[in-house]
Amino acid sequence: MRRPIKKRAALRPDGTHNSVYVTRLINYVMQRGQKETARGIVYKAFEIIKNAPEGGGEPVEVLETALRNAGPQMEVRSRRVGGANYQVPREVRPERRTALALRWMIAAARSHKGKPMAEALASELMAAAKEQGVAVKKKEDTHRMAEANRAFAHFAW
Repeated sequence: MRRPIKKRAALRPDGTHNSVYVTRLINYVMQRGQKETARGIVYKAFEIIKNAPEGGGEPVEVLETALRNAGPQMEVRSRRVGGANYQVPREVRPERRTALALRWMIAAARSHKGKPMAEALASELMAAAKEQGVAVKKKEDTHRMAEANRAFAHFAW
């Protein structure tokens, strides 16, 4: 029998920008429980986005567009059938889609060595909003994997 679905506490919207996505971004940026540091990084990134000469704009809108562009529609999950492992393509639930998009964008920002995290995060968010950048490339790779394994879709559970 399957486990019951876990009840998750709803996140409160961010105080400054009144958005749940900003709260989630702060929580994903946070390391070792240092929320104020994470909040400072995200707000600084938003300032950089707002003041950017090339396609800045409203930071929350940029974040939402980036989440839409970097979130995968399909992914592959491993499934064992008769002694063989198959990569079965599956649709991604909306909550997981935003979680993956946030995780990929932050990982991409952290990989920009020698650059302050706020600058790296701002550049990655703006790139994802324009359908460029590392997170969007990762999404396209995920879609390519799902497309290549479409023959195993009948193993979906």
